Amino acid sequence: MKAIYITSSRRHLENLTINQPTALSFSIGILAGAATFFAVGPLSGYFFIWAATIPWAAYFALGANEAAFKGTITCSIFGVVMAWITAFLLLNVPSDALIGFPLMASLTVTIAVIVMCLAASIPQLSTTPASVFGYSMTFAYLLQTPDKMTEDVCLASHSAIRSW
Repeated sequence: MKAIYITSSRRHLENLTINQPTALSFSIGILAGAATFFAVGPLSGYFFIWAATIPWAAYFALGANEAAFKGTITCSIFGVVMAWITAFLLLNVPSDALIGFPLMASLTVTIAVIVMCLAASIPQLSTTPASVFGYSMTFAYLLQTPDKMTEDVCLASHSAIRSW
């Protein structure tokens, strides 16, 4: 068998480089396509594309390095936990609360978010944007998905966490 070498093309390819924005565009596009496949295909109903792309965007916005990776994961989970605690507290506010449910709910959220942001003084929880994203994503899911903002769902989550 005879090998065929095309030296002019090889020389041309050696000089071919791809700039960072182009490489990033292709990698994000390919990952977005894969996430879409799972969200509307085999994992439909279990994999929510927004729950993947928001932390992913946070990772890139925070520098796309190891510290951003750790901070995004840790603080997104922390935000979810803070939202779960807030949801549990809100579910236990009586509808006829003395100051009214809307004001009581807003005070509960205010205190929870202040605590979440003050927790940034702990180095492992210092990525506040990711905490806020995790908190917001949790409430987006709970409030926009029928029958999810219930005491049964919050208690089931609590039981699952305790048994883990």
